[in-house]
Amino acid sequence: MTTESPRPAPMLAVDQLDFAYGDLKVLWGINLTVRQGEIVTLVGSNGAGKSTTLKNISRLLKWTSGRITFDGEDLSRLESHDVVARGIVQVPEGRRIFPEMTVAENLRMGSFHRRSRKDREKNFERVFSLFPRLKEREKQLGGTLSGGEQQMLAIARGLMANPRLLLLDEPSLGLAPLLVKNIFQIISEINRQGVTILLVEQNVRQSLLIAHRAYVLETGRVVLSGSGHELLNNDVVQRAFLGM
Repeated sequence: MTTESPRPAPMLAVDQLDFAYGDLKVLWGINLTVRQGEIVTLVGSNGAGKSTTLKNISRLLKWTSGRITFDGEDLSRLESHDVVARGIVQVPEGRRIFPEMTVAENLRMGSFHRRSRKDREKNFERVFSLFPRLKEREKQLGGTLSGGEQQMLAIARGLMANPRLLLLDEPSLGLAPLLVKNIFQIISEINRQGVTILLVEQNVRQSLLIAHRAYVLETGRVVLSGSGHELLNNDVVQRAFLGM
């Protein structure tokens, strides 16, 4: 008789997470896990709590109750820079590049932490391989780039920090359809290169197509979860998000 080996513990575990902005409660008992090597996506409408969940994981916000662990370590006593040191790196919604810095200078800022400085040159090669357009614009000011190029720069800057878990907040927002397809292809390639990804997206179809697993948030609560394929074919998801 053989016994199955126990499944490894998740890299990231969010357990019964509550959060409120003052008296306004916006997250209600969020539970989710991300295992090493996965793409996990959070989908939902505006105001569902997706970005707020990411900001709590990054410790940009301090949750009201619940627990978040990364590799078994409780994150509640850490500051946001400590979270980056552990390998959790967030690419924020709206790109937030430094417009008066060149592309190269923006990328160097991504490797500011001593954990990633030693790999700076190797990571330059990596991001320029993923984003050859950034290599062409290496000396150009970030503020003069197109919207799609700025999004590429924001993701590349996150990769310069040597993430083990990359948190992507609405990477396709405001992009033309052709660029959206390109961004999702790049996200899949980053994952193939060994980076675990937690993705927040309003583009439900594209994000579920590349996700290993997914969670649907509605008014601060997880209402559905499953594989990306399962949720893509779920009647509720199709009616609510895909117009079917």
